Amino acid sequence: MNAIERSSQITERLVAIYPDRRPLLVFESPYQLVIAVILSAQTTDAQVNVVTPGLFARFPTPGALAGAPQREIEKIVHSTGFYRTKARNIIAAAKAIHERFGDGVPELMEDLTSIPGVGRKSANVVRGVVYGLPSIVVDTHLSRVTNRLGLVSESNPAKIEQLLRKVVPEDVQTDFSMGINLHGRYCCSARKPDCQGCVLRDLCPFDPT
Repeated sequence: MNAIERSSQITERLVAIYPDRRPLLVFESPYQLVIAVILSAQTTDAQVNVVTPGLFARFPTPGALAGAPQREIEKIVHSTGFYRTKARNIIAAAKAIHERFGDGVPELMEDLTSIPGVGRKSANVVRGVVYGLPSIVVDTHLSRVTNRLGLVSESNPAKIEQLLRKVVPEDVQTDFSMGINLHGRYCCSARKPDCQGCVLRDLCPFDPT
């Protein structure tokens, strides 16, 4: 079985056990997703979901957030960590979305990554979730699980994305990414992976001992 066939089988199994592969971040618009993804750096999605309802109630549009006082935003997002940097980034991101993209979130990678606080991982989340475009979302879970599966042997996120795009069929790349992310959270954890209960056990060379 070659790598493309393996990745297809992996995706098929993950889709079956994780039928709901939407992001755990709560959002109601592309703008909200961009802001939530920026806030999710170095914290949990659950913690972001605690602060975003109040944030978006107070600043419901990119234009509103673009003009917000940074100190006020810092207080709202304080519990997500790195609050000064995050406050500065989400204000700047909102300003870019408002002024450069007419309050719409762009779909091109180069446009998305030109928004402050948005890197390739965040851009791929938006492209996959909002626009349904093929996306490889390289986070810590995907990096760990795909290395254990032997699909890659690499730690650099950009190189992981490049390698996986070659072996994961384009039409399932987003499902693959979201499924791997969930599997990394709930089964293939960093410290104590549940290899005995893993649906990918026969496809995985990883030895936890």
